[in-house]
This record gives sequence, structure tokens and C-alpha cells, in this order.
Amino acid sequence: MKRLIALDMLRGYALVCIMLDHMPISALRSFTLANFSIFDAAELFVLLSGFLVGMVWLSVETKQGRRAAQWRFARRAFEVWRALVFGGILMALVSAGLLALDMDHTAIWHQYAVWVIENPIGFFGVLATMWLQPNLLDVLAVYVILLASVPVVVPLLLRYPVGFAAASFSLWCFAPVLNAFVPNHRLGGLLFNPFGWQMLFFSGIAMGLFRTQAMPVLMEHRKLLTVLSTGMFLFGTAIIIGAKIGEPALPFRDALRLIYGGEIGKWDLDGTRYMAIMGASWLVAVPLAGIMERMAASRLGVALQQIGRGGLFSFLACVLLSVLGDAFQMNPADQGILRRMAVDVWAMVALWWVSALWLTYGTPWQLSVRLRRQAKG
Repeated sequence: MKRLIALDMLRGYALVCIMLDHMPISALRSFTLANFSIFDAAELFVLLSGFLVGMVWLSVETKQGRRAAQWRFARRAFEVWRALVFGGILMALVSAGLLALDMDHTAIWHQYAVWVIENPIGFFGVLATMWLQPNLLDVLAVYVILLASVPVVVPLLLRYPVGFAAASFSLWCFAPVLNAFVPNHRLGGLLFNPFGWQMLFFSGIAMGLFRTQAMPVLMEHRKLLTVLSTGMFLFGTAIIIGAKIGEPALPFRDALRLIYGGEIGKWDLDGTRYMAIMGASWLVAVPLAGIMERMAASRLGVALQQIGRGGLFSFLACVLLSVLGDAFQMNPADQGILRRMAVDVWAMVALWWVSALWLTYGTPWQLSVRLRRQAKG
């Protein structure tokens, strides 16, 4: 399967945005994706992940058969579950260490640090059963559920694409009601509603599976789709800008609200957010494709590619760096913008560095195994 360097770059960009967005007093937080679009890095990451799943499924099934593809994503669901559990424990231990050093932080709830020290087995249990999803890692819970469904539902998507789309849309319409029945420490189910976010994830999978068949048809209507996608993206941007302006833009905001209705919720995946990111995906894939390729080939683009290719390992690194970066920016208190920006830069460089090391040597335990084998040989 040929790698799409622009896709890797965008995945890396999404992880950088996720990291900065979770550092409450970050100096660069005001420049992340969420500040100029109605959707944020979470939607971007999930859509791109779905697209990658579709591409990989197609490649594996073509070369090795359907059973191999099903088994691959069953294993991947387990790997993400494992990352959720052990990442939650590691994040809580980092938080406990920071609190022991009297370094306050607000990126995550301090109670995790208390639980992991006072009741480590119980904390492991609530993470393993996904009864509890620590903030910053909560998106992994819905990702586990969606990936676990891939071996069963992707064959249905391949065989009945129209029927699958109708079923996915119906599930999305009833997402808030259905999520309330999911056993969870929160009232109302998981924070990232799997019945809502499946719509975006499987849209990405469909894009990866059917792109060779769909693109020639869509390209016949390229101009119209570009106009509609641009309008949808700008509409979402106008909502964000109006909200940032505040009271002076109230008439403008009220006029926009007549179009999109009430509050635009993230956790159930509001339709405005969904349509905006789908429009943005067309703009990136077609009219801006050349620009994206050139950006991905630049030095910064290559660094973002390495972060994006780090996948799950890079995601865990970005979460831990969010906690550390938040603590460094809050201690000592009342830091100037230059010092907070220096922490932002440190966090981004650190995320790139660990991602590049992972791509070169694998995880630390894989490297240690390799070194022991070399020593014996």
C-alpha cells in the first residue's frame, strides 16, 4: 500500500493540536485548528484513522484474504484497549509525581493520581473494563469500540454500501438516547458517543475503501462540490469567529443560529461539525491536493509526517506531554507568554523526537529486546 504523505502530515498536525488544546494556558493554543473551524483535531484524527483503516483493509484483503484483514483489526482493537489501560496508569503516575513535587496541573483530574497510589488494582480494573475513561484518553474508548466492530461490519459495508450508510445515519440520529444505556461512570454514557462518532469513522473507512470507484464520479461534479465544501467550511468558521467576537457580533450570531439551530455539540457529533469536516476533506483531497503534497514534503511537513506515522505511540506521547507541559506552564505561576511559548515549542519538539525514535527503533521494550539479542549473538 502506497503511503499518502499528506495524510501522515495531517495526522501529525492533529496530534500536535490535541496536545496544545489540552494545555489550558498554552501560548500557542489560540492557533490550533479549533480556533478557525467548527470542528477540531479530534474529528480530524478520527476521520483520518477511518480512512487509513479502509486503505489497510483493502490492501490486506486483496493480498491475504478477508480473514487476515479481520484478524488484523481485531488485534488492533486489543492494542488500542491496552494503550488505554496502561496509558491511563502511566498518566496517573506522572500526575502523582508532579503533585509530589508540588507542581499543580489542570490538564487531568487529580483524583487519578490518588487512585493509582491508594488502589492500583481497582484503578486498573475500572480502566480495563472501560468503566472509567480518563480525560485526554477518553477518545481511545470509543476507538476501541469502533475498531472492535470493524471485522464484523466492514464486510457488510463492502457488500451493502447504501444500506450500511442508511443504518449508520439512523444510528447517528438516535445516538444520545442509545449512549445513555452504555454502562459507565458518567451519567449518559461515554463522553465520546460511539453511536454518533461511528458516522464519521465509517465515513472515513468508506472513503478509503471506495475512493478509486467514487473519485471519477465525484470529479465530474468537481466545481459544484468545491463550491459547496468551501461554503460549508466558511460557514463553520463564521460561527467560530462570531463566538469569539462575543456580544458585538450577537446579531450576526443570531442570524447564523437560524440556519444551524441550537448548540453545536461535539460529544454526539453534531451535523454541522460532520458536514464541515467532510467539506474540508474534499478541499484537502482535491483543490488543495498539490499544496498539501508540497507542504508534506517540506522539513516541517516531514516532521509532522513522522508524528502522524507514530500512530498510537505518538498519541500516548502527546497525552503525557500535555500533562507535563501544563505543569511546566503553571509552575511557577504567572509566567510570561515567552516562557509559556518555550514550553509549547519544547513539547512539540519532544513529540517529534519520540515519534522519530519509535519509527527508527520501535518501542523502548522492543529496542531492549533487540539489544539483548545482539549482545547474545
